[in-house]
This record gives sequence, C-alpha cells and structure tokens, in this order.
Amino acid sequence: MAKTHKNKEKKHYRGYIIGKHAFFHNLLVDIRRNKVLYLFLIVILAYFAIFHYAPMVGLVMAFEKYVPVKGFFGSKWIGLQNFRNFFTGPYVGRLIKNTVIIGLLDLLVNFPAPIIFALLLNEIRLKFFKRTVQTISYMPYFISSVVAMGLVISFTKAGGFISEAVARYTGGVSENLLNSSKWFRPIYILSGTWQSIGYGSIIYLAALSSVDQELYDAAKVDGAGRVRQCLHVTLPGIAPMIIMMFIMRMGMVFSVGADKILLLYNPSNYNVSDVINTYVYRVGILDTNFGLSTAVGLFNSLVGTFMLMTSNFILKKTAEVSMF
Repeated sequence: MAKTHKNKEKKHYRGYIIGKHAFFHNLLVDIRRNKVLYLFLIVILAYFAIFHYAPMVGLVMAFEKYVPVKGFFGSKWIGLQNFRNFFTGPYVGRLIKNTVIIGLLDLLVNFPAPIIFALLLNEIRLKFFKRTVQTISYMPYFISSVVAMGLVISFTKAGGFISEAVARYTGGVSENLLNSSKWFRPIYILSGTWQSIGYGSIIYLAALSSVDQELYDAAKVDGAGRVRQCLHVTLPGIAPMIIMMFIMRMGMVFSVGADKILLLYNPSNYNVSDVINTYVYRVGILDTNFGLSTAVGLFNSLVGTFMLMTSNFILKKTAEVSMF
C-alpha cells in the first residue's frame, strides 16, 4: 500500500512526473508531443552551433604565431605575446580613444533618436501620412552600406549637396568634408542616424501599442496635456523596453562597425577615424598577421561583454529591469 501511494504521488499532469529523476522522462514526453516545435528548435540550435560557436575554436590563434599551413594545433604557442604587441604598439592609444569617442557619440545620438522618432509618430493621427513617413524612414536601412556610403561620399565631396550647404552656412568654400578631421565624426554619426532611425523605431512603436489606453483617458481627466501624457504615461509604459535596448547597446559601444568606416576613411582623417575593428581588418587581412588580429578582436569582445554585464547588473539593482 505504501509503495502504491508513493507511485501515485510521483504522477503528474498528462504523463509528466515530479521527482529528482523526472527531467529526462518529461523531456522525452514533451518531445513526443511537440515534435514540430523541437524540429524548428534543432534548426536554430544548429545555426548557432555552426556559425557562432564552432568558429570560436579559432580564438586559439590569439595565443599562437599562427601559420595557415600548420593550422591551429601546429602553429607555435606564444601565450600572451600578441596582446603585449598590441598594448605596446604605437597605435593602441589612438585606436582605443577613437573607438570610445565614436562609440559614445553613437550611443548618445543614435540610441535616443529612434525613441524620439517613435514618440513623434505615435502622436500623428492621420494614418496615411503616418504610414508614408514610416515607409520612407525604413528605406535607408535596406540600402547596402556600400551604396549608402557612396551617396554620403558624393554629398560631402567638393560641390556636393552637403558640402555646399556647409559652405553657405559657414561662409567658407565648398570642400571635401571627409578630408577634414573635424567633419568625419559628425558625418559618420549622422549617416548612422539616417540609416537606422526608422528601422530602430519599430520595436518602440510595438511597445507603444501595448500601453493601456485607459491610462491616457485618466490623464486627460486629470487635465494632462500631450507633453504630460508622454512624460507620465507613455515613457513609463515603454521604459522596460528602453532599458533592455540600452543594455544591449552598451555591449556594442566598443564594437564600432568597420564596414562604414572603411568606406569613409582616408589618410587625411586616420587620426580620428581609425578604430579597433579597422585595425583588426588591416592587420588580419592586409598584413596576414592572424594571431595579432585575433588577439585584438578577442580583447574588443571581452570589453563589450564586460560593459554588457556591468550595465545589466547596475540597471537590475536600480531599475529592477534586466536581460538576465
């Protein structure tokens, strides 16, 4: 009788059981009942395993004098020498400084820009006009970076649309703005705003649609105008999404994209445009020093991970919202 009673206590809902050794049993039961979902899960896991985790074997190059002919396990092990070469090199100060400045400027300008744009779109009541503006704002995101930066180069060269506008505003002569160090960063940041402001606003527009409309009605009854409704209803309603996106953005401050910079920079603006990722490209692809480029890339990734974890920890303690 006691044994029968114990077996009954182990039974759970629809074949699932509870107990110390129930995990694998419940997993098999769940797989049999949700075969299609697990099939999709296998595809996703295979993608990450093949394209994200398997290439991490190549990180061993950061600690080797890597020779392609000898491979990962035949090249000479040199420990932390590649890291020492980077941190004692002549460009380390410039690279870190430019990466931090461009990353922070991008965070300060291009993180709030989609939020502000989404808030403005949310206030538009004419549906046709709102959809038109949204569609137009999305278009630059789907343009190839090569084409987009080609347009930027054309607009900022001597005689270009932007160069002419700057010359009229400053009272100077139209010149190639990308040949001037003081104009590279504004051009890079604002070109990013142009490309991403529309697409980046999608997630905030989705969050705005979930804000309880009764809160707006209550605010109107209390005499709140559009600005007060935005400050006391809209922004608190989407605050968790803003915090989540901010945490993710903090992890990318050091990951300033090399693709756009490679298309825009030239010897005239190297002192302000050369960042860690462009250095990795030059050392790894052009100079074929794969060990050094891997070491620098690993350092960059570790810093990004540290910033992600730190911002997540701080916001978890202060705002009680976090990714994990």
